[in-house]
Amino acid sequence: MNPFSSGTRLRDMIRAIRACKTAAEERAVVRKECAAIRASVSENDQDYRHRNLAKLMFIHMLGYPTHFGQMECLKLIASAGFPEKRIGYLGLMLLLDERQEVLMLVTNSLKQDLNHSNQYIVGLALCALGNICSAEMARDLAPEVERLLQFRDPNIRKKAALCSIRIIKKVPDLAENFINPAATLLKEKHHGVLITGVQLCTDLCKVSPEALEYFRKKCTDGLVKVLKDVVNSPYAPEYDIAGITDPFLHIKLLKLLRVLGQGDADASDCMNDILAQVATKTESNKNAGNAILYECVETIMSIEDNSGLRVLAINILGRFLSNRDNNIRYVALNMLMKAITVDAQAVQRHRATILECVKDSDASIRKRALELVYLLVNDSNVKPLTKELIDYLEVSDQDFKGDLTAKICSIVEKFSPEKIWYIDQMLKVLSEAGNFVKDEVWHALIVVISNASDLHGYTVRSLYRAFQTSVEQESLVRVTVWCIGEYGDMLVNNVGMLDKEEPITVTESDAVDVIEIAIKHHKSDLTTRAMAFIALLKLSCRFPTCSQRIRDIIFPYKGNLVLELQQRSIEFNSIIEKHQNIRSALVERMPVLDEATYSGRRAGSLPATVSTSNGASLNLPNGVAKPTAAPLVDLLDLTSDDAPAPSSSGGDFLQDLLGVDLSPASSQTGTSAASKTGTDVLLDLLSIGTPSPVQSSSSTADILSSIQDNKTSVATLERLSSPSSHSAQASSPAGASPVMDLLDGFTPNLAMPVYPSVVAFESSSLKIMFNFSKPPGNPQTTLIQANFINMSPHVYTDFIFQAAVPKFLQLHLDPASSNTLPASDNGSITQSLRVTNSQHGKVSELHFFIIYTFFPVLILGFMT
Repeated sequence: MNPFSSGTRLRDMIRAIRACKTAAEERAVVRKECAAIRASVSENDQDYRHRNLAKLMFIHMLGYPTHFGQMECLKLIASAGFPEKRIGYLGLMLLLDERQEVLMLVTNSLKQDLNHSNQYIVGLALCALGNICSAEMARDLAPEVERLLQFRDPNIRKKAALCSIRIIKKVPDLAENFINPAATLLKEKHHGVLITGVQLCTDLCKVSPEALEYFRKKCTDGLVKVLKDVVNSPYAPEYDIAGITDPFLHIKLLKLLRVLGQGDADASDCMNDILAQVATKTESNKNAGNAILYECVETIMSIEDNSGLRVLAINILGRFLSNRDNNIRYVALNMLMKAITVDAQAVQRHRATILECVKDSDASIRKRALELVYLLVNDSNVKPLTKELIDYLEVSDQDFKGDLTAKICSIVEKFSPEKIWYIDQMLKVLSEAGNFVKDEVWHALIVVISNASDLHGYTVRSLYRAFQTSVEQESLVRVTVWCIGEYGDMLVNNVGMLDKEEPITVTESDAVDVIEIAIKHHKSDLTTRAMAFIALLKLSCRFPTCSQRIRDIIFPYKGNLVLELQQRSIEFNSIIEKHQNIRSALVERMPVLDEATYSGRRAGSLPATVSTSNGASLNLPNGVAKPTAAPLVDLLDLTSDDAPAPSSSGGDFLQDLLGVDLSPASSQTGTSAASKTGTDVLLDLLSIGTPSPVQSSSSTADILSSIQDNKTSVATLERLSSPSSHSAQASSPAGASPVMDLLDGFTPNLAMPVYPSVVAFESSSLKIMFNFSKPPGNPQTTLIQANFINMSPHVYTDFIFQAAVPKFLQLHLDPASSNTLPASDNGSITQSLRVTNSQHGKVSELHFFIIYTFFPVLILGFMT
């Protein structure tokens, strides 16, 4: 006999499958069994149809396809006997769902079985319909189900109520048909029918406003009476669970009362007394009792205001927090987070218990308790709560330090009563978990420090002490380095000592030691080392006796593989060694950073480039300003009439870059050249004002310092780079040549267009002129002849001019006429450039070429 024939019993097949050692063996057994079932189906074997379907259900639960057996379900359902129908309906619920088209064939069978004289067959049909009912089936069979809600047998009424829930969810329009029958079920004495009736009423209230209003007016008092009877009922063994009478019915009734009381004062008043009884009489030492208490608390917090009940509910949650069960504590914390918006004062009474939950061993409870503590903080309790959190920060797990640190920093920043307290708390956080502190947090700390002028000495000394024990904390090291660079002299001279401070002796060498450690520490990243280099440059001026040692620290990095460090090493070494005359101006203290502007930028309420004060750029606390997106827009729209004029200290690009005041006298008095001739954005960008005498030199630093001598030539550049318009020509100075966009080809109505020569750059040491022309018939191409004249007594050797352009421009540089530029205007070097605009007529290439190519070349492209 074939061991897998249709006559094989279900238990034998299960035994064979479980005996398989590998998945391949299991698949082989299932394939053979499925083949035997298919053969039996094709032969229409009625004797073993129910056995085959039972096997298919087990195979389906293992995850194998069983679609070929769906019609067998329908055949069994159509059978006359109860056993066949039972297997058929079980297969129908397991093998099919409401999306199967074959389900349409079963509607008629279900209708017949719902009207069957055998109540057990009626129960099978109700159970199946409640599990797989589709919208179409719900509309067809709703009258039969509604009728069965009044059936004589309680089991049928219970199943009909559950089936009704499925029907109204599928077709909410049918809800009105079930309102009266559902209200009748609320008077049942049988707990099974009563539970399903309450659930049906709850779902009706959710899908039908009419049902909600009906149950509020007609059934609230009855439900309160039912709940009171359940609460005060004597011991009933058939409903008793851990000494509590039917906790499931308790919970269902409380949920329905919550729905009815929400938003209705009259209904809420009706249930206040019974809710108080449930809250006080229910035992909390059993899990069933805790479930009822939790549901009671949620109902109290949802219905209309009753302060006494709410205090009682929050006290219950406070008891939950002391429970040893993690689940109970977690749901209590969740509920308290909702309750704090309603009655914060009552929640505050349990603050100590909540703080203990922050230290719980369970990660989920810790995080939820921390969120709740954050909501509890206010101006009156910020100091004790912050102290508790910082104390725990010292012993908390590494996995939790990130969340805890973020919350502490947010609390300190939001509720800080005074700056000294803010600084003290932030230093504690940086000392314990500086590696978990985000950049914007220590940026904000530096902003606060810069504004607290009376605390500069105290802060730098506190940071010096903290650095000795917390050199591993990156954020602390950065803030320490920045403060020592700015206020190192205060550290050495003990300036601004407070009464609570202990005396400390720090030499100039000790201060430099801190910076050197920060640079050489193996965990210091690029940002920290770059900030340390700037601090060393500043200390070289504040501590003249340490200049040589500082130079020895910086000099070895001139060959570093990291370009940022290499560049800083070369430039700073040159400043320390050769340019003593400008070093003091370069390393002046940072101006006060505007707290309101910085806070607005962090909150997203202010654009990144708009400053509401005369403070320096806040993009980087170490004073190195990074260009942002908005200036780029300004540069591309040089003729914008509403471009904001930069302030004398905050808007100047070079001042932000170097931390010194390079503004011309005219801008300091409130009048500038730009205000006379229109919005000269390029002039503002380069900080070019009235000429000032500078020393002749062939070095890069001299070229940089002499940029201020070029007001007229750059004004001409600005006019050339502006699109030609009558308004632009009208605003030009008297005697100026007609203006047009040379590189965009927008030719004015002139017979002979004139391309004026431009003095692109002029100082006491160098003069550069550009001559423009366009080849006939090729408007997208511009020819530029550059003439370089050396005005200084020194000869420029190894002359190189380099340029770069955006992708839409093509640049061709011919070789220069010479690589030596004679001194004292005894000769010149010429070089030809050809610029082709691939987006001719759309984008003006002169904006890019002059600003983004020529200006950096002036600083970096000439070598002596």
